[in-house]
Amino acid sequence: MLRASRALLGVIAQSVVEALESVTLPQFRVLVVLASSGSVPIGVLAGKLNSVPSTFSRFLDRMEDAGLVVRRPSPGSRREVLVALEPKGAAIVEEATKRRRRAIAEILQRLDAQERDRLVCALDSFSLAAGEPAPETLLIMGL
Repeated sequence: MLRASRALLGVIAQSVVEALESVTLPQFRVLVVLASSGSVPIGVLAGKLNSVPSTFSRFLDRMEDAGLVVRRPSPGSRREVLVALEPKGAAIVEEATKRRRRAIAEILQRLDAQERDRLVCALDSFSLAAGEPAPETLLIMGL
């Protein structure tokens, strides 16, 4: 299992290498959260990333200047500001996801159909036994 987890971690790491040439890991984490949850209030986003809202706001300034995210007033509350992905930020996450899927597909193609079927069953069983990881856990790696 440890060897398989290292192999998967290698696939994950390779899938984000290109992204980390244009953004930092903390920025990539923000992009991943926004890609999966849509527009989020600044305070909620900072909380998901275990960041202090005042420091986080300056961090978002740099991301906004880079064209990765945009801040907009919330339609539901004039005091609340939402953070949303810009197309450039969405493209970074989409490309990393495509690379990950492509790498996994290439690995699976090396197995015959029977091996793939057994692997899918085994991984489904493992996933059910492990339970769904907390989003905060996945954010550590920008997943």
